[in-house]
Amino acid sequence: MFRLTPGTLVLLIALVVASAASGAGPTPYFEIQIVDAATGRGIPLVELITVDDVRYITDNAGRIAYHEPGQANETIFFRIEAQGYAVPVDGFNIAGVRLPVRAGESETVQLKRINRAERLYRSTGRGGYRDSILLGHEAPVVAPLGSAQVAGQDSVQRIEFRNRMYWFWGDTNRLSYPLGLFRTAGATSPLPDAAKLPIEQGLNLDYFTGDDGFARAMIHVPNQEGVVWIDGVCVAPDNAGAAQMLCRYSRRRGLDEALEQGHAIYDPTHERFEVAQTLPLEESWRMLRDHPFTIDVDGKRWLQWGNPFPVTRVPANVESILNPDRYESWSCLPLGDDPKHADPRRTATGELDWQWQLSAPVTQALEARWLRAGKIRADEVRFLPLDVEHPDQRIEMHSGTVYWNPWRQRYVMVAVQDGFGTRDLPSSLGEVWYSEAVSPQGPYQRAVKIVTHDKQTFYNPCHHPCFDAEGGRVLFFEGTYCNTFTKSPATQRYNYNQIMYRLDLEPLLPLLEATR
Repeated sequence: MFRLTPGTLVLLIALVVASAASGAGPTPYFEIQIVDAATGRGIPLVELITVDDVRYITDNAGRIAYHEPGQANETIFFRIEAQGYAVPVDGFNIAGVRLPVRAGESETVQLKRINRAERLYRSTGRGGYRDSILLGHEAPVVAPLGSAQVAGQDSVQRIEFRNRMYWFWGDTNRLSYPLGLFRTAGATSPLPDAAKLPIEQGLNLDYFTGDDGFARAMIHVPNQEGVVWIDGVCVAPDNAGAAQMLCRYSRRRGLDEALEQGHAIYDPTHERFEVAQTLPLEESWRMLRDHPFTIDVDGKRWLQWGNPFPVTRVPANVESILNPDRYESWSCLPLGDDPKHADPRRTATGELDWQWQLSAPVTQALEARWLRAGKIRADEVRFLPLDVEHPDQRIEMHSGTVYWNPWRQRYVMVAVQDGFGTRDLPSSLGEVWYSEAVSPQGPYQRAVKIVTHDKQTFYNPCHHPCFDAEGGRVLFFEGTYCNTFTKSPATQRYNYNQIMYRLDLEPLLPLLEATR
């Protein structure tokens, strides 16, 4: 008869613990990793589709944990769809690969990048490293499967405040119900110099959450009707010299109907924005908007912004921000004229009379109308850059950011094209461009496409200059990936989330310099 002595029991427990720690036992998963042929880095958002139309999508590390009962030791063909990458084709012009499915084994597939910017990872949502975790790999971020129950987030705002990086997003989805948070979500992260994780590897976001663990509202607007979006987040001193974080807010019934707008100031005690000022709904430009940056002109500090062209400014202090009479625009419109019908103002020598003034700015749409009507010459255009690879085409931008870049010694723009109504584009709102100018208000003469999408949307791209590397040669930017404004199906887990990209400016120089 077998007797379980204390020594034997200790040995058995040790063996069980060791077995669990080592992950002993066969894994049911076959590992597929899709990597960038140039960098060797895993590519997120690559779709592999079987002949019977079962779809798998790579995680942030480019991995798929493949396990289908009944397919062990078979060779499976996967059609590949990879936004911004070239896929190998066979003699029948079928794009994909055949892989031998073996549990516990792995296969790596290299793809050549078409995009000039490299897709790095999805920074929001659930299951960012889902497949890597299933396969037993470690992930670089603290929360590889997601934080604060966030399943999707729209349009980022980022600002440094009180020795932390603050992040804000618009509408936020969760898995527990189709309706999520519609009053701005927020998080913080360490400043770049204090962060243990390089930006190219990921972001460790510490969300503001409610008692239920889900992301909570970051702005208090007394009227509860409608959604509340914020933009124009910035930091400026008050009359006592104390730094305050401000934003514009818009309470809306939907995308097209505004109910209320104004400015809000962050309350560090309650960790949320509070309404500081309401503005008439008719006010269209004398308020914070978009992604302001600071600029010193003749010894005076200003906040300047635009979407994407920075054509509005206000003195960089709280008192001025809350005073509509302090706002100026970059314009060549005659003072008092209706922009819808006005012609551009010229000097006595016939040059366009651009100056900062107390009236509405010149928009890209207005400049395009002037150009079509022969009111301005092609060499006078500021906001309609030429495609360097197709110099007969001008690019109309939808949204983006502009910041100073020390490596280029220029202001650099990352913006998405407004392709609605333009034929033969891969996407109507997913083609991302780089442009630059000596002055923030232009002229932006040339543009290089850096990201393309196939019938998907990537809007409100935001460049993060605080994370730029190699003296500004390498940029990092993100945007909202979704199927909005398309007829395409949503991409599981990725849809309505932020995706980070890296752009090396050096390979762009031959294109930019050749057309000067």
